[in-house]
Amino acid sequence: MLLHWSPRSPFVRKVMIFAHETGLADRITTTRTPVAMLAPHAGLMAENPLSKIPTLRLEDGSVLYDSYVICEYLDTLHGGPRLIPTEGPARFLELRRHALGTGFLDLLILWRNERDRAQPLQPMMDAFAVKTRAALAAVEAEIDSVPRGLAQFTFAVLGSYLDFRFADLDWRANCPRFAAFHAEFEKRPSMQATLVTEG
Repeated sequence: MLLHWSPRSPFVRKVMIFAHETGLADRITTTRTPVAMLAPHAGLMAENPLSKIPTLRLEDGSVLYDSYVICEYLDTLHGGPRLIPTEGPARFLELRRHALGTGFLDLLILWRNERDRAQPLQPMMDAFAVKTRAALAAVEAEIDSVPRGLAQFTFAVLGSYLDFRFADLDWRANCPRFAAFHAEFEKRPSMQATLVTEG
């Protein structure tokens, strides 16, 4: 399988952590595919018209995109317990928690884009700050009960992305449980194999 990849994308990192945690990383070849909101990648658009990563080309030439879709597919390939529950209340709890983590990452990316404009719109900046405080409180409230799986991996990526792009927020100050979770999860081989770089 071929994964369109970037060393700084939190959504790519989520997929790669999932692949490492399920023993599938060796079946994935990565190709560096730079994408930007203002610069659509013509080559990538032949496979994903949205010009977004991660995009996964399967062995049969078919293509999957969106990190959740790719992780759901990978969850069907390994021999261990499913990391995304397949039915019942557990599935919807996992999906809701994953939506919190992924939505939070989306928010942070939009905030960073606005922050980097020559003249950021202050009401939007203020709204991002309010939503970030609320989202951090939500993660803090339930992080200890999140089992190993897609949502947990997403929260681990979230903590690292906050460190990488929003170090000034000092998010750990009001989130001791989230901070403790992240410090421990960061030691896992899947995290060490997917460290964020500036490259």
